[in-house]
Amino acid sequence: MADTVTTTPPTIAAQRQNRMIGIALMCAALFCFSCLDATAKWVNRSVDPMVTVWARYISAALLTFLVINPRTQPGALRTRRLPLQLLRSFLLFASTLCNFFALKYLQLVETQSIIFATPLLVALLAGPVLGERIGWQRVAAIGVGFIGILVITRPGLGTMHPAALLSLTGSVAYAFYNIVTRILASSDSIATTTLYSSVAGIVFVTPVLPWVWSTPSSPLVWFLLATTGFYGAFGHWLLVLAHARAPAAILAPFIYSQIVWMLVLGYVLFGDWPDSWTFVGAGIVIASGLYLLYRERVKPRKPDHSP
Repeated sequence: MADTVTTTPPTIAAQRQNRMIGIALMCAALFCFSCLDATAKWVNRSVDPMVTVWARYISAALLTFLVINPRTQPGALRTRRLPLQLLRSFLLFASTLCNFFALKYLQLVETQSIIFATPLLVALLAGPVLGERIGWQRVAAIGVGFIGILVITRPGLGTMHPAALLSLTGSVAYAFYNIVTRILASSDSIATTTLYSSVAGIVFVTPVLPWVWSTPSSPLVWFLLATTGFYGAFGHWLLVLAHARAPAAILAPFIYSQIVWMLVLGYVLFGDWPDSWTFVGAGIVIASGLYLLYRERVKPRKPDHSP
């Protein structure tokens, strides 16, 4: 009789490892995005936000093409799902545009607290788009989370700048962006997805640039504009890697780690400190997102053992 050895099924172990790596990559990406937002807010005091958006894309594209280009990687621009690539690129552009304009008027923590609606939207969209089951507990958590958004923005009370609506619009665009990123991870390479994001953003913003151009006032501003591309390119590279490792609904709640960096950067660079209602609303949204994460952990998906 042959000896038998009881081991953990490889599929379960591989899924767990992939999810942990995906979470680590997601957190690293969020640190880059915090630096990107802080830099954008700083330079927006000297140039039009549209110029900042253009600089973010042009510098990111140059950096990307140093590593990935059709000459060194033939077929890098060949995609199996061109409409989805264009949609993803536009969603990222729309989210960036809304966020950069909002940063001109809002504190870093205020914009980030509103963007915290993204994981809730991703969880809501994961059912109809990705085919993930959504129970009543998740629906309730999403509803409570949006109450937190209302606490932050306090519509009708005149306490929040109208630019908060731009942050909310950017959050919706970013949620769809996350969903489409997850879908593309199963069909197109990371190089292809990254190239399309960089090139499409330049195409979207360049036609309007002559109407809003303002020359940066110092070499420091030029340098900071260039670093937005680095933070954006490297952050989104990490984001694509993360979504290739783990489901969107698992990764999305970890966006909350960004609030720490936003608090620190906002206070050190701009002397900003949010009011108590912003903390209360952010706490409600974070609690809702963490509950969604808890539901994912207590109800893990079973691996597919079908041949």
